Amino acid sequence: MTTAPQPVHAPDTVEHAAATPELELPWAELGLKPDEYQRVVDLLGRRPTAAELAMYSVMWSEHCSYKSSKVHLRQFGDKTTEAMREHLLVGIGENAGVVDIGDGWAVTFKVESHNHPSFVEPYQGAATGVGGIVRDIISMGARPVAVMDQLRFGAVDHPDTARVVHGVVAGVGGYGNCLGLPNIGGELVFDASYQGNPLVNALCVGVLRHEDIHLANASGIGNQIVLFGARTGGDGIGGASILASETFDETKPSKRPSVQVGDPFMEKVLIECCLELYAARVVEGIQDLGAAGISCATSELASNGDGGMHVDLEKVLLRDPTLTAGEILMSESQERMMAVVAPDKLDAFLAITAKWDVETAVIGEVTGTGRLTIDHFGHRIVDVEPRSVAHDGPVYHRPYARPAWMDALQADTVSGPEGAARAARPTTGAELRETLLRLVASPNLASKAWVTDQYDRFVQGNTAMAQPDDGGVVRVDETTGLGVALATDANGRYAKLDPYVGAQLALAESYRNVATVGARPMAVTDCLNFGSPEDPDAMWQLVRAIEGLADACLTLGVPVTGGNVSLYNGTGEPGTLDSSIHPTPVVGVMGVLDDVARVTPSGWRTPGQAVYLLGRTADELDGSAWADVVHGHLGGLPPAVDLAAERTLAAILVNASRDGLVDAAHDLSEGGLAIALAEACLRYGTGARVWLDELCQRDGVSPFTALFSESTARALVAVPRTEEVRFVDMCTARGFPALRIGVTDDTGTGDPVGDGAAGAELEVQGQFTVPIAALAAAHTATLPRHFA
Repeated sequence: MTTAPQPVHAPDTVEHAAATPELELPWAELGLKPDEYQRVVDLLGRRPTAAELAMYSVMWSEHCSYKSSKVHLRQFGDKTTEAMREHLLVGIGENAGVVDIGDGWAVTFKVESHNHPSFVEPYQGAATGVGGIVRDIISMGARPVAVMDQLRFGAVDHPDTARVVHGVVAGVGGYGNCLGLPNIGGELVFDASYQGNPLVNALCVGVLRHEDIHLANASGIGNQIVLFGARTGGDGIGGASILASETFDETKPSKRPSVQVGDPFMEKVLIECCLELYAARVVEGIQDLGAAGISCATSELASNGDGGMHVDLEKVLLRDPTLTAGEILMSESQERMMAVVAPDKLDAFLAITAKWDVETAVIGEVTGTGRLTIDHFGHRIVDVEPRSVAHDGPVYHRPYARPAWMDALQADTVSGPEGAARAARPTTGAELRETLLRLVASPNLASKAWVTDQYDRFVQGNTAMAQPDDGGVVRVDETTGLGVALATDANGRYAKLDPYVGAQLALAESYRNVATVGARPMAVTDCLNFGSPEDPDAMWQLVRAIEGLADACLTLGVPVTGGNVSLYNGTGEPGTLDSSIHPTPVVGVMGVLDDVARVTPSGWRTPGQAVYLLGRTADELDGSAWADVVHGHLGGLPPAVDLAAERTLAAILVNASRDGLVDAAHDLSEGGLAIALAEACLRYGTGARVWLDELCQRDGVSPFTALFSESTARALVAVPRTEEVRFVDMCTARGFPALRIGVTDDTGTGDPVGDGAAGAELEVQGQFTVPIAALAAAHTATLPRHFA
């Protein structure tokens, strides 16, 4: 058994720190500001030890403390109603939120980022991002059942993009596939704004019974602190290697890897081990080890408990015996958990971990001191109030202001008569056809199969729906068919034009996508990816996005259950238009289906069904896929948000799916009606004949605007002829616009591959006809051409 060796030099103990106030510590190199370091000194009444400095520096970092966003994130809790909280079993503040979905079942889900590590080392950065979010779900007492990934890369043709794409996609797929978790959906976006700052966000969903919920707190004096899973190594430490020599002499360690290294097979064993521990009722509290490692787990468990904690650090099992105390505390080695176990249940706990061959060490116990104390070979190296480390770090009210460049950006419109004069629009049928084919082949609208085919979407046998449908659906209860749907969305282009509206549009699209598959939207998770909080422009974007999202959640009646903030995603000069990534608030919505057998796909399979467009269309082309692909343009104002219409539309879609009134449903978003029609045809290779005259007359738009506008609160549905009257009556009763614009084409064969049957076409009457085979060829060629 490898544990830490006795330190060669005299350790920097609490007693030594008190006696040597003049000793200089590398607090700046570890990311602390001068006033933050002084605050640590004031809290302790002395300078910190090297180990304490390690803990404060990492726990007070932006990533762990949310010190720049915390004051604004409170809106997610403040802007809720009793009805929104009715089904919320665990809310913001724990590892993940937990929602009651009925019949004694609960679901926990969360999305987090692993952005910066994924640029440095794409494979391990992405893989450990998946591993980390899965452990968050395990720590709530749930069995993970599915993952999703939200990926954003630089320009598709940039020479460095392929390096990042190949590594990230392989990392996400490799880790998730090895865990046996289906990847049921996500996003893939290419944009030059993400060139030096790719976004790798990962979501995991787990299921559990109500009585199986576990929380992260250390209570009960005498309860044992148990570290189990993989051994602790030197990976993921980064700046902590500065602390390798606790006497701060000239001897420096070899450089530690700054990106964690994952082992999915260890994590799979850890999942099963944890679930058996929960079933045996031998766990009082539990915390996964992710960012900040033991520093985070010990301080958060102690802070959330009702006493204190003592740890003997030399008892930690090590992969690298040269690690110093500071490095052990800060190591972010993966696949580790920390549990609080009652003494009379310790033997049973150890028997279960031994059964699963999971290495385990009892490293401390809960105390009544109210302090977190850590010894290393009998030397007291940490003596802190745990809340000061975990929860009472600095909180900033960062200055923010509307950017000086916003007015010019928003004035640069391609919508309306002014925009039509600025950016040429197609007018003939041939031009409309060519525009559709260009959009279908563009990187952000092209088939994602090159990526998703590397993921296992159906392992475990509970996946009812996955990519390329609008949402992923997983069965929870095999007996009743109860299940959950998940969708995630964000449009950084919209958020750049107006972060308040952009965040609301992200929520609206996820909400709509969950409804199109037939699920009742119930709860939200978010991952807020923004630039530097020290840049007033980027901080303004973050604040406005949080306000917009919180306001929209209140209107739609869906609570935020938890999430993540990723800042400092920018490399440009502060104060300029392109100083950081497009503000990217990724929003995930979870919905519930009473029976997944009634799930609604996004494409039509049966010829002869009526095609209805729900919602109204306006001239809203700013930030659109057309503006981007055809004109390389970003400016103006994003589409208007109508949350009342979104709520009504969702109710129609959910009820229509439940009652068998629709056989297919697809939301309208990027690319507008044209892309929705193309994707609905491509899904199963069945064509459609569509007419636009009545739509153009009703909404006062041209055929081009009807096809490519990105107005919101719209969806396409395929209605069996026998259900048309009932469906139209439902829409009429709710006062929602429903217009019959076409019929599914009986020349299609329902080819499940979606590669276009001979003769199947998408015909827009009076404008153009395009074979489904031609659409498929354009749709599927782009990503393989760049990356295969």
